[in-house]
Amino acid sequence: MPAPSRKLIHLSVLDDLGTWVRYRSSLCQDCQATCCTMPVEVKLPDLVRMGVVDAFEAEHEAPKQIAKRLDKAGIIRHFNFKHGIYTLAQRANGDCRFLDAGSRRCTIYETRPNTCRNHPQIGPRPGHCAYRHR
Repeated sequence: MPAPSRKLIHLSVLDDLGTWVRYRSSLCQDCQATCCTMPVEVKLPDLVRMGVVDAFEAEHEAPKQIAKRLDKAGIIRHFNFKHGIYTLAQRANGDCRFLDAGSRRCTIYETRPNTCRNHPQIGPRPGHCAYRHR
């Protein structure tokens, strides 16, 4: 009788880049969405695509005023005026506010920001991800 196969369960530590694994697209299928617990920096076109800022507002309103509205609505937690970068708010447990807590999948996947679209090609350790098996 053949021995049962065992699947390796890998637990990356988000703050320890040495534990991150080389990215393969198949990893996302059974991951805990660890990348969705990292801070996400976005620009105004991302916010428009995400549907949280209207295109007219983006064109006619000062970025600082947009940031005030988004902060009050709980969508962002910080605005870097010098670089025009907004940092999305996270839940108390560190999850992205757009991550479904049950399925651990993005609720705005089709309109997600460029930071998320380009991960892990860019980020703390390019080509690697903080994979954690479900």
